[in-house]
Amino acid sequence: MTDRIPVTVIDTLAPSAPLRLTPAQAGGVIHTRSFTGLYRNLRLYGAGLLCLIYFGTAWLNWGDRQAVLWDLSGRKFYIFGATFWPQDFVLLSAILIIAAFGLFFITVFAGRVWCGYTCPQSVFTWIFMRIEKLTEGERTQRLKLDAAPWSLNKLLRRSAKHTLWLAVGLATALAFVGYFTPIRQLIVDTARLNIDGSTAFWLFFFTTATYVNAGWLREKVCLDMCPYSRFQSVMFDDNTLVVSYDSARGDNRGPRRKDSDHQAQGLGDCIDCTICVQVCPTGIDIRDGLQLNCLSCGACIDACDTVMDKMGYARGLVRYTSERALNGGKTRLFRPRLVAYAAVLLAMLACFVWALQIRPLISLDVTKDRAMFRENSEGQIENIYSLKIINKTQHPQRYTLTLKHNPAFSLQGEQEVSLAAGEIINLPVSVVLLQPDKVTSAERLTFMVSNVDATEQQVGADSTFISPASR
Repeated sequence: MTDRIPVTVIDTLAPSAPLRLTPAQAGGVIHTRSFTGLYRNLRLYGAGLLCLIYFGTAWLNWGDRQAVLWDLSGRKFYIFGATFWPQDFVLLSAILIIAAFGLFFITVFAGRVWCGYTCPQSVFTWIFMRIEKLTEGERTQRLKLDAAPWSLNKLLRRSAKHTLWLAVGLATALAFVGYFTPIRQLIVDTARLNIDGSTAFWLFFFTTATYVNAGWLREKVCLDMCPYSRFQSVMFDDNTLVVSYDSARGDNRGPRRKDSDHQAQGLGDCIDCTICVQVCPTGIDIRDGLQLNCLSCGACIDACDTVMDKMGYARGLVRYTSERALNGGKTRLFRPRLVAYAAVLLAMLACFVWALQIRPLISLDVTKDRAMFRENSEGQIENIYSLKIINKTQHPQRYTLTLKHNPAFSLQGEQEVSLAAGEIINLPVSVVLLQPDKVTSAERLTFMVSNVDATEQQVGADSTFISPASR
């Protein structure tokens, strides 16, 4: 009825029941079979959207610059209308923590669906497998090509495949580096072979990484290198939705005629066609139960549903369900662990949005001159400071400089400055001691910088005034 998977048969204690190994157990290259279905379409459209975002965002403009650009040399990070500086790196840590809790939440709810639908390794592996199908044919043709001796046809097909793989790898590298170097100029410079050594290294590195990971390693990255597959199981409970085979309905397995009464023959709904194994990107047999190597991509669900339709049986022999539901119970969607993760995730998102809103758009650093103090022409004790002021907005701003409520001191020099968008200045100022009898020899000062047009935007920085005065 259908193509069977090539299996490795080894001897067991019962010669009449040899042990058959799946492609994952037997080793070697896993060639997947083409299929259609709901979850394949979800993966296809989801991957298309992710690729559009990844490859397209770098080409968007915001005013006279690239919309998303991490300018490492200028230490400025542009994300559309916002500019971030190294001082804002704590926000990056917050994003990573939020992403981790988001992953925990989705894992408790629906298992390893991140791996099957949105992980870059999975997305690019599916792209490379599609290229393999276009250049070398369907699964049976690829198996024959693997076994065939080298010929002109095999050389041309393999050359076409690897050329396209490298092209996708280079496009991926250009897109990635394009977030750190203006991508339009990067494309022109690369085409002219006019790029510096650092850029060339990163282009080579990411091209090679994509080519090797998605083309050669594939499922080995997921099975042997990714830590997520190792700790995901401790987050599962009996209500987690995972891809499962309904053994109570499917067993006993075996071939049969479509119009036969398989129940009278003592057979379940599984016809043992092994198509669920043929479509699996990691080469496992989902009928063996929940496994570490399952990516929850739903490929076996689509394949099995297609077979069930042809046989006239109900769909869902392989489906997303929970252990509780398989045992006759009802899946509980709302449970303490899931609600706790959701609450923490929402709280962290709210805190992150609040932190973005209150993020100071002015930066002030104060450095005291190495000299302890000096006496000016009027006989007053004076300290010299250097104020580093950064306009963290994308518009010109005017700022006023003041000392925070300390009548014993007076700020000398320029007290209003104008800065262009993203400009950094180092402004020398001096502070004079007016009331020596009211301060100690080391008095704390607080410098304030305020936006003239938005007085709520202000920032302060502390320093010390040194004098020979004593109480």
